[in-house]
This record gives sequence, C-alpha cells and structure tokens, in this order.
Amino acid sequence: MPPASTLPVALAAGDGIGPEIMEAVLSVFRAAGVMDHLSFVDAPMGERTFATGNTSGISDEAVDAVERTGLLFKGPMGTPIGGGGKSINVTLRKKFSAFANLRHFQSLPGVETVFSKAGVPVDFYVVRENIEDTYGGIEHRLTNDVVECKRLISAPGCDQVHRFAFATAARLGITKVTCSHKANIMKMTDGLFLERFRHVAKDHPSIETNDVIIDALCMNLVLRPDAYQMIVLPNLQGDIVSDLAAGLVGGLGFAPSANIGEGVAIFEAVHGTAPDIAGKGVANPTSLLLSGLIMLRHIGLAKQAAIINNALLATLESGIHTGDVKGDKPPVRTMAFAEAVAANLGRVPTSCRPSVVTSHDRVVHASPPRPSSYRLRRTFEQITSHVCGADVYIGTILPPFELAAKLQSICEGGPFKLTMLSSRGTQVWPSGSVYTEVVDYFRARFELKDGAMLGRLGQMPTVKLLEKVAEKLEVTDFQPLRIYDGAPGFSLAQGQ
Repeated sequence: MPPASTLPVALAAGDGIGPEIMEAVLSVFRAAGVMDHLSFVDAPMGERTFATGNTSGISDEAVDAVERTGLLFKGPMGTPIGGGGKSINVTLRKKFSAFANLRHFQSLPGVETVFSKAGVPVDFYVVRENIEDTYGGIEHRLTNDVVECKRLISAPGCDQVHRFAFATAARLGITKVTCSHKANIMKMTDGLFLERFRHVAKDHPSIETNDVIIDALCMNLVLRPDAYQMIVLPNLQGDIVSDLAAGLVGGLGFAPSANIGEGVAIFEAVHGTAPDIAGKGVANPTSLLLSGLIMLRHIGLAKQAAIINNALLATLESGIHTGDVKGDKPPVRTMAFAEAVAANLGRVPTSCRPSVVTSHDRVVHASPPRPSSYRLRRTFEQITSHVCGADVYIGTILPPFELAAKLQSICEGGPFKLTMLSSRGTQVWPSGSVYTEVVDYFRARFELKDGAMLGRLGQMPTVKLLEKVAEKLEVTDFQPLRIYDGAPGFSLAQGQ
C-alpha cells in the first residue's frame, strides 16, 4: 500500500505496446523510490472504451480521475480507423485546456544519428500551441467540389503559450527563444501569433528572441539543429516540426512529451501503439520514461528525475538497447532494459553531460480546485469595431463576370457595392487573368458605398443583403466585415 500522503496521479497504460512500456517505466519508478511520493489512479480510456460505443474513447471514470488529480500519465493510444472516433490525444489536450505541448529533443548516448556521427549536438525544446489552429477540427463541405477547414487563432491562446514558453525558458536557463510562423502568407492568424510573441517577449528582456518562417525553420533544423534552443509554434506547424525534430535524435521512441495547462498536465508517449510488436515484450520504453521524468520535475521530484535520467543515459552509454536501436551488443527486451536502468541508479554518464542531482525531493504539486464554470478569456477588451461590409460565399458554376453582373444587380439600391470576387483566394473580378482556374465556389466581397456611413450601420443591413443574394444564388457561408480600431479585420485576396 502507498503511504497515505502520496500524490494521486491518473494513469492510462495505453493500447498496443502501452501496458508493456508503462510497466517497465513504473518498475524504474519503484526502484528509484518514486512510489513513496505518488499513487496511481486507473483512468480507463483507449480502444476498449471506444469498443463500448463511446466515440470519445475516454470513460467518465477517466474524466473524473483527471479532474480530481490534475495529472495524467499515459501510454500510446489507438484511434479507430473510420467510424467517427476522434484522436484521444487531441481530445484530452482540448478538453482539459492543456494548451502548451512541451517536447525536449536531445542527442542520447548510444543512439546513432547523422548528427551524432558528425559531432553536432542536438539539444532544443519545441513548445507547440495545443488547442487552436486547424485542430479545432471545424470542417464543412461547401459545394460539390470544395471543402473547408476553419483555422482559429485567438489572442488569449497565443498569450498563454508564449507566456509558458518564456517562463519555461527562464526556468531551464535557455537564453534564446524563436517564434516560427507563416505570417508572410497568413497575415492575420500567424500574424497575430507573431505579434503576441513580441508582446510577451517584452516582459523577458534577458532572453534573446527572433522569428523564422516555418519552411526556413525546417531547412535550418536539418542543416544546423544546434542553432536553436527553444522554438514556439502554432498547433499544426508545431506538430510537423515536433516529428521532424524527433527524427534528428533517433525517432519518436526518444521524444518525451508533456501537455501543460493551468489546471491539468498530461505526460505521454507520442509514438504509435505498434500493434505489430504488442505483447512480444520488445518495445522501447525510453520515450515514456523521459515523459515521466518531465512529470516528476513538474510536481517537484527533481532529485529522483535527475537520478533516473542519469541511470538511463548510463545504460544507453554502456550499449544496452532495445531492438529499434543499432548497437554492437545484442538488443534486450523491454523489461530487461528497465532492469538495467534500475541497476544503474546512482551512476552518471561519462560521454555526455549528466543531470545535476538537486536536493528537491518533495512533492510541491497540489491537485487543482475544480472550476465552477467555463472560464472566458479576453485579451483585447477596449476595441471599437464597426461593420463595413460582408463576404458572401457562393456555390455556382457561373463565369466570374456573369456572376459579378448578377450580384451588382442584387445590391443596387442598398448601402453596399460589390468590390471583389475571388476563387480559392485569388481575385478573378474586377481584374484578374484568364489563366486563373476557378472552382464552383466564390467569395463575393461587398463594402460600403459611402465611407461616411462607417459606424452608422450595424450588422442587420448585411443580413438583409445575404437574404437578397440567397434568393438568387446558393449561399454556402457568410462573414460580416468589420473595422477594428481603424484597421481592417479581414484580408485581401491574392492579386487584389
């Protein structure tokens, strides 16, 4: 029985190889005395929960366990192919507002990579926004040929992840933080992410900052990964870069992951469930163990985390490895690897920098108080906005000039005029090129005929305009246009 004063942590072993690698990690924890401080609460989720008809894959018992403890330690989870089941990983992060994904990519002794052969050290962190972006999963079919995915970026969401990145950098002694983005193309969404990065950076003058476009970052990481210390990115771009970075250090089997929110933190292995080797006892537990060490540091057990990390490094350094790693020695099984790590507790590696063993060996984490309601977050509260027009999205196979004539006729006599048609984001009226190919989906932009009317009209005139268009054409979407503190709250079309 664990001591009465232990900190409860929700535990989900996972699917496929999950139970095997989780048991291996827990055996190392037991050997290191971690169980004197923690007790684990079962949180049923994964394939067996999906099989009951629960399309989230997360049981009510699991939700209760995570909300009560504020901590979840989980193995890899499977998502059914087809049938509408959503990714458990994404659902957990969004459900519990674990807004920052933290991953550490570091060269490990005994793990051969292109960079280890070249003597180039890899040691950097990726902080990925976890909740917004295209991961909102808001998608619609608009016409026969066109589907859309809405990309939502909020100022509060940006502020949260940037504050976390800078606070983590300061705690870890990181002196440079890089923001990566695509603000040269997505000027409003990625532009907001970059603008809020620069705003939050003002509170951390001792940390050097810069920014880099995402495609250039990917090239740079392949050429000179040692040029980066911490990179903060929006959700989708961060997902892609995280896997790229894992490839630099040997694969996802060596990439730990933590998802941190203000109330709940999730520590997980992000590699797959590997059903082809499940039950064979040959899986590599390193990623899950490293994720567990981030959890130990998060709750205050820095001493135990350092001792285990040094033992892991010493084990890899000695040539002991599982079958997914090349080495001079024959590979060992999952539990044999964990036993070797446990046997090396107290040892330190000699070929790389060991972790500093501190005296911090007491839990400082407290289970969070349960919120009484959903929390509304605001960043810009004192902004004046005025309706200046509307974008009406239309499904049609009419040629652009014929469509424009019809729309101009519809808006005659009203406060708005047609100013632009675009297809797939490129302007096709009033100017364009006959070489621009179009599809059966157009954006029609209407703006005020008289700029002096700005601030004198609400959104109802745009709704009336929508009604008139809908009487004649197939409307697929509608977006009122606003001016915010004198600046347009909408983007131009390509070529406009």
